[in-house]
Amino acid sequence: MDTRTETILTYVQNNVIIIFDISQKGVAPMPRKQRCRCIGGYPDHWEFSPEESSDKEPVVMGLDEFETIRLLDREGLTQEQCAERMGVARTTVTAIYESSRRKVAEALVDGRRLLIRGGNYQLNDQGAENIMQKGADRMRIAVTYENGEIFQHFGHTEQFKLYDVEAGKIVADQIVPTNGSGHGALAGFLKAAQVDALICGGIGMGARNALAEAGIKLYGGVSGSADAAAQALAAGTLQYDPNAECDHHGHHHGEDHNCGHHHGEGHVCAHHHGKGQECGHQEGDEGCRLHHGE
Repeated sequence: MDTRTETILTYVQNNVIIIFDISQKGVAPMPRKQRCRCIGGYPDHWEFSPEESSDKEPVVMGLDEFETIRLLDREGLTQEQCAERMGVARTTVTAIYESSRRKVAEALVDGRRLLIRGGNYQLNDQGAENIMQKGADRMRIAVTYENGEIFQHFGHTEQFKLYDVEAGKIVADQIVPTNGSGHGALAGFLKAAQVDALICGGIGMGARNALAEAGIKLYGGVSGSADAAAQALAAGTLQYDPNAECDHHGHHHGEDHNCGHHHGEGHVCAHHHGKGQECGHQEGDEGCRLHHGE
């Protein structure tokens, strides 16, 4: 029996804890798993690009690095407060923050795309504590939900209906409030709710990136009954549009658009027009003078 005495030597190098086992057989490194950093949620915006096109490699910032930028520079927390929020040591926050600031500088100075992807992180509680537990062998489907129908604008969803599927059949369902809005917050909520697939109508690129980061399969461009869509997905027969986009942001129009509101120079509106004027008042009347500030 080997009765040798083992000694553990620990030191920190580049903010990573290195452990050595000092024994008769020499010094052997014993790697320690890096502690996961807590983040408040997924961002709404995942890519930033200069106006000028560039062939340079993009800069990739992890979500844990992005979180230090958000907490320290956007919310104004101290490093101690940031460390407490992320569940790590202050020295760790310092190292992550320095890395993130360097990447922002590289993107700005060198004119490179900045991508937010991956990193060593875990999501904080996303308000999903009252959601039913999912069985190990079940698939969970979420549907953007409003009055029994599939709600068409993912980023403004106020309710999801969750369906648990086993052996191709729905075995449980639950309607849950989202407790927030915005692409990142909703994707984080679905991740915390252990959702595997999302059925929705229109959806933008920011939401697609957030769902991809969360590992949630997307089935967009679907309308009609939420129950019928979930049953079709469970049976493998759902018809969907993989290229579906959200048209919610197309309501603010500029020049020469016949929308009836939000007008720019030279706009011809479908209403509010009177003889000799394009403002909705008769030429020379009191309403016209007030409208134009005359």
